[in-house]
Amino acid sequence: MKKTATPQNHLVEIVTPEIQQARVDNIQGRKGLYRAIIKTKGGLTIVDDLGFVRFNKIQWATSLDLFTNFKKGALQTIEFKPEGSDYWFKVFARTGNKITTIDSDMLAALKVGHINQDWSKSNLYSQAQYKAVNATNWDSYAFVKNK
Repeated sequence: MKKTATPQNHLVEIVTPEIQQARVDNIQGRKGLYRAIIKTKGGLTIVDDLGFVRFNKIQWATSLDLFTNFKKGALQTIEFKPEGSDYWFKVFARTGNKITTIDSDMLAALKVGHINQDWSKSNLYSQAQYKAVNATNWDSYAFVKNK
């Protein structure tokens, strides 16, 4: 089991080797903008940056906001642009049901319910992972030790 400290001082515990390999540290607790690359019903891949400003406030304040905002199967990639930067960093990506990139900050915020509801067929879902962090219900964290 690999334990990694995130900037928010959460100790992320990862049991699944595929998720260990997919983990990146691009957000690092920083503020910035998020955008999503999604697949439409017609099969087209588009960039959705409508969450930048909606009703004079940023709609997507965290990567988890984006992660839970789209219909099952639509979300392909989440990108993050830190304040003061001109570059977008990939913080989440998938190919089919395999998660190929996921940021430590996202892992620290993910709850069992987020995974079970829309991502149960992906490699994020793991009973061994839930057991390793003492997850007992859908409101338990999936990658941070629960008390």
